Amino acid sequence: MQSIVNQIGGEEALRNLVERFYDLIESEPRGENLRRLHFRGTGIASARVEQFNFLSGFLGGRRHYFEKHGHMDIKLMHKHVPITSEDAEDWLFLMELAVDSCGIISDLKDRLMVSFRRVALVLVNDGIVAVLE
Repeated sequence: MQSIVNQIGGEEALRNLVERFYDLIESEPRGENLRRLHFRGTGIASARVEQFNFLSGFLGGRRHYFEKHGHMDIKLMHKHVPITSEDAEDWLFLMELAVDSCGIISDLKDRLMVSFRRVALVLVNDGIVAVLE
């Protein structure tokens, strides 16, 4: 069976999706808090690269993130970020807009959004973050 990355058109299509998503974070009102949260880390420019790297492996393509960082632990990646349910819903809303604007077909879109929802909700920590050592 073909990976989801290949089903959406390969790495170029995935990169376009990630770029569109971050363009929306930077321009849409529902991206305001997400923009602030990204600056608790290395910023949006870095997040564009790392999200592509992660999603490639997550969606069955090359595991760029793992090759670079040695893990795919999404909770570890976000342990320094206070994430509320509202933040997760904003992330999902903007990702769905990005998926729609990239013309991903409905069956595939539904599968993507179910997976994205599952991950987004796992990251909710009600604003409590781990103390960095």
